[in-house]
Amino acid sequence: MKSKLTKVSLAAAIATASLGMTQAQAADYTFSFAHVLIEDTPNGQAALRFKEEVEEKSDGRIQIDVLPAAQVGGDVEIIEQIQMGLVDIGIPPTATLGNFEPRMQILDLPFLIADYDTMVKVLDGDVGREILDTLNDDNMYGVNFWGAGFRHMTNNVRPIHGPEDLEAIRMRTMQAPIIISTYENLDANATAMAFTEVYNGLQQGVVEGQENPLANIYTMRFHEVQDYLSLTSHAYHAYAAVINQDSWDSLPEDLQQIMLEAFDNGRDTSRQLTLDDEGRILEEIEDEIAINEITPEAREAFIEASLPVHAEYEEIVTTDLLHKVYDEVGIDY
Repeated sequence: MKSKLTKVSLAAAIATASLGMTQAQAADYTFSFAHVLIEDTPNGQAALRFKEEVEEKSDGRIQIDVLPAAQVGGDVEIIEQIQMGLVDIGIPPTATLGNFEPRMQILDLPFLIADYDTMVKVLDGDVGREILDTLNDDNMYGVNFWGAGFRHMTNNVRPIHGPEDLEAIRMRTMQAPIIISTYENLDANATAMAFTEVYNGLQQGVVEGQENPLANIYTMRFHEVQDYLSLTSHAYHAYAAVINQDSWDSLPEDLQQIMLEAFDNGRDTSRQLTLDDEGRILEEIEDEIAINEITPEAREAFIEASLPVHAEYEEIVTTDLLHKVYDEVGIDY
C-alpha cells in the first residue's frame, strides 16, 4: 500500500510541476529532479538554473521538472525513488547516501576537510571521482558534488567552545550513521530526524540542537528557535548530484555532454551563492542568536576527539580510500 501511495503522490507532484509549461512540441526526454530544499537556498536556486540551462541548450529536447521542498519525501525516500527510476535526478547529502553505499560516508568524517580550497581539491579531483564511482552498483550515476558550505552547530543549552560542551545535549542529526556516531562519541544524545521536521522539533524541545550550514539554518529559520550558534566548520555539507543509471544511459552522447556541463555549472553556482550568502546571513541573525567561533586550540581538541570516529569507520569507507583522502588533506597516518 505504501509503495502504491508513493507512486501516486510522486506522479501527482510531477504532473503539478509540469503544469504551465508551453512547448512547441513535447520533449524527447522528461526528467524529474527532486530535493528537500526550499527554492530560496543556494542549491534550490542552482537546481532551477540547471533546469534552464539544460532545456535551453538541448533546444527543448530535455525537460527538467524540479520538485523542491521534499514534495516526494525526504532524502532517503528520494534516493530510493532514484534507484527505482521513479525520480531521475537528486542532490542528496553524502551522509544520507551512506545508508545505501557506505563508502560515501567518508566525506562526513568530522574535522576531515579544513577549508574551502581543500574541499575543492578533494571533491573535484581524482579522489572525488573515485568516491562518486562507488555508486555504480546502486543504479545511480554520480555526476559531481554540489554543496552548501561547512556545517555548524546550534543549540539551546550552552555555547559550544570545545568537545566537552556537547555533553548530554539532544542533537538532531540526519539519518546518517556516521553523524550519529560523531555526536555519540562527543557524549551528546544524537536523534535522527527528517530535515523538514527540525524546526518543530527544536521549537517543541524534542531536540535541543542541530547542525547545518548557514544557508540551511537561515532559510529554515532555525535561529528563531535556538539560542547559540557555534561556528565549528566540522564537516563540509556536500550534496552528490546523482541520476538514475537507466535515465543517464537513455541519453545520446550529445545530450549527456549538455547535462554534464549544466551539472558542473549547477555545482559552481551552488558553491558561489553559498559563499555570497554566508557573510550576509551572519549579519542578519547576529541580534537573534549568540554567535561564537572556536579557537585554534579548541579545533585541535575537536580533531583529537574525532579520531575514534575515523578509526570506527576506516574499514567501512576502506583504508585505501581513507588514506587517499588523508594524502589530499595532509593528515598523517
